Amino acid sequence: MTLTAAELGAGPSPADRRDPVSILTDQDASRLQDLVPVRHERMSATPFTFYRGAAAVMAADLAATPDSGIVTQLCGDAHLSNFGLFLSPERRMVFDLNDFDETHPGPFEWDVKRLAGSLVVAAQANGATDKEARRVARRAARAYRKTIRTSAAKGAVACWYDRADAEEVIRHLGDRLDTAATDEMRRQLKKARHRNSAQALSKLCVVDDSGVRIKSDPPLLVPAHEIFTHVDEDVLRDLFDERFVQYRRSLAGHTATLLDQYELVEAARKVVGVGSVGTRCWIALFAGKDRTDPLFLQLKEAQESVLAAYTERADFDNQGHRVVFGQQLMQASSDIFLGWLAAPKFTRTDDGVRKADGTADFYVRQLRDGKGSVVIEGMPAERLAFYGELCGAVLAQAHARTAARTPIAAYLDGLGKSFDQAVADWSTGYSEINGSDHAKLVAAIADGRLSAAAME
Repeated sequence: MTLTAAELGAGPSPADRRDPVSILTDQDASRLQDLVPVRHERMSATPFTFYRGAAAVMAADLAATPDSGIVTQLCGDAHLSNFGLFLSPERRMVFDLNDFDETHPGPFEWDVKRLAGSLVVAAQANGATDKEARRVARRAARAYRKTIRTSAAKGAVACWYDRADAEEVIRHLGDRLDTAATDEMRRQLKKARHRNSAQALSKLCVVDDSGVRIKSDPPLLVPAHEIFTHVDEDVLRDLFDERFVQYRRSLAGHTATLLDQYELVEAARKVVGVGSVGTRCWIALFAGKDRTDPLFLQLKEAQESVLAAYTERADFDNQGHRVVFGQQLMQASSDIFLGWLAAPKFTRTDDGVRKADGTADFYVRQLRDGKGSVVIEGMPAERLAFYGELCGAVLAQAHARTAARTPIAAYLDGLGKSFDQAVADWSTGYSEINGSDHAKLVAAIADGRLSAAAME
C-alpha cells in the first residue's frame, strides 16, 4: 500500500493514545532513582524541553499511525537540538546529527516528523504565529525531499562522503541572514573548536600539588570514590580498568594502540541531557605522556531504543553496539573512539559495593571533541526556517548513506510538494498534543504523583 499525503499527515487518535505520564514512568523504572526527579524537573520546564525528553511518547504515537513501509536506519530522536557541530577525524568542523541513543531501523518519515515537530514547538515557544511555525516545518520537509532526490541520482560512495562543512554552511547562509546572526554562528564555531579534553580538564577538574582530580559538584558531577565511599580507590580504579579492557576490544586495532598511550586517572558520574537523565553516565579522565596530555571519555548507558517495540528488532547483543553502528552508518564523520562494553551493575552498601542483578550496556565516545550547538531559544522564525532547512538536508544525507535513498526518493517524487504539506500538517497537530502532554506532566508533579527536583 502506498501511503497517501493525507494519511502521512494524520496524527494519532486522542482516544487511542497511551497516557504520556505512564510512558515516562515506565522508563523511570530502569533508571537511577535518585536522578529521576531531576529528569521530571527538566522535562517540565517548557513544552520544548518536554518534547526533547519524550521520544518514547512520540514513538508510540508514530507507531499508531500509518507509515510508508520504507525502512532505513533512523536517528530515532532527530529533534533540532540533536544536530550540531563537531570536529571530524580530519579536524574539519562539520555540522551533522550528534545523538544516536535511539537509533534503530524504521520508516524514514518518523525521523522527518520528529525534526519538523520540534521546529514547530520551538518556533511557537519563540513567539512565532501558527502560520509562521507551520512554514518552518514545511521548509525543513522540502529540504529533506530535495536533498534525497539529489542523493538518489548519485553513486553510493558519493553519498557516503557527502557532508555539511561548517565553514561552507556559514558562507552559504551568510547572505541569507542578518549580520548579527552570521557573527553569532561564527562565535559558536570558534567556541566549538576550543571544546576539547584540555578545555574539559580546566572546567571539570582541580589541579593542585596532589595532582589532578575531577571536581565534586553533586548531583551534577560526582567522583566515583564519593559514590562508593567504602571502596579503596585502587580497587575502584581496577574495576573501571576492567571495563576499559573490554571497551578496547570493540575498537579498531590502530585506535586501541592509540588508547594504550593513556592511563586512567579517575572516573565520575555525570548527569547529562534532558531525556537521558537517570541513565548511567560516567566520564573518565585519562592522562598521556608526563600526565600533561588529557583525554576525557564518556561512558553513556545504552538502553533499548524507544522504537524497538514498534519495528523489527535490531540484531545486537549489546545496546551500546547498536548505538555505535547507527552513528557510524548515519554520520559523515564519527569519533574515532566510539566503542561499547557491558558492565555489571553495582550498588552501594554500608560496607562497600556489591553487584546488583544484571548488566548495563554502554557506548563510549570522547566527552568533548569540538562539539557545539546553535542556541535555539529566541531565534526568530525566519532564521529558524533556514536552520530547519539545514537540518532537513543533513537528515536526508544521513538516510542517503543506505540503499533506502532510492525508494525514498521514488516515493517522494510521487508526492511532490504534498509531502511537505503533510509533514507540516503532522507537526502543527502534534505540537498541540505535545503541549497537552506537557501540561499533564506538570499536573502530575503538582499533585504529587511524580517527584521533581531542580539540579542544585
